[in-house]
Amino acid sequence: MTGDFEGWPRAAFDVLLELDGDPPAEVRLRCRRDREELVRRPMIELLNAVADADSAYEDFSVWGYGDVLVEAWQRQHAIVRLARNVELGIRFDLDGLEVGVAWWYAPAVQIERYRAAVAESGSGRRLTGIVRKLEREGFVISGDLLKRPLRGHPADHPRARLLRHRSVIATRPLGCDDWLHTPAAADRVVSAFSQLRPLARWLVENVSRPRP
Repeated sequence: MTGDFEGWPRAAFDVLLELDGDPPAEVRLRCRRDREELVRRPMIELLNAVADADSAYEDFSVWGYGDVLVEAWQRQHAIVRLARNVELGIRFDLDGLEVGVAWWYAPAVQIERYRAAVAESGSGRRLTGIVRKLEREGFVISGDLLKRPLRGHPADHPRARLLRHRSVIATRPLGCDDWLHTPAAADRVVSAFSQLRPLARWLVENVSRPRP
C-alpha cells in the first residue's frame, strides 16, 4: 500500500509511556507537540491509506485529545462511519493496534429493528453465522445486554443471547509487532475491516436503514 503512511515511529511509545498512569497537566502540555506528531498524525495517515484502498472507508474521524480526559491522551482513537450508529474503530496505545465494529448509542427504533431481524429466521441465522465466524477468527463480541431474556420471546429461543443485545461490538487486537512501524500496518487494518464487513453490512441493512 502506497501513500504517506509509514507506520508509527518507535518514539510514539516513548510519548505514550510519559503519558501513562495519571500524568499532571504540565506533563501533557510538554508532550502535546510530540503526541500530535508521533501518535495522532500517523493515525490520520493510516486512515487516508485505508480510504485509498477502499472508498467505503472515506468518512473517517481521528479524535483529538482535549484537556480534560487523561485517557484520551493515552489512547489514539479513530472511527470510520458506515451508517447511522454503525462505525468501524481503530485504537492505538501501548498495547499496539485494536480494530472493531460497533453498533451503539442506538435510538429505540433501531433497537426494535435489530430485535425483529434477530428473531426472523433468515436474517437471524445469518447473524448467528457471522458472529460465530468472527469469534473463530479471534474477535470478541460484546455490547450492552439486557440482564434477562427479552420479554415476548421464549427463554430457550435459539438466538436468546443475541436478542438481549442493545448494542453490538466486535473487537480484536492486532498486536504490537515490528509491522506496526511500517506501511504494512495499513494492510493489516484493511484485512481486519474486510473480516468485519459481513457484520457491518448486516447491521447497516437490517438496523440502520428501514427495512422495505
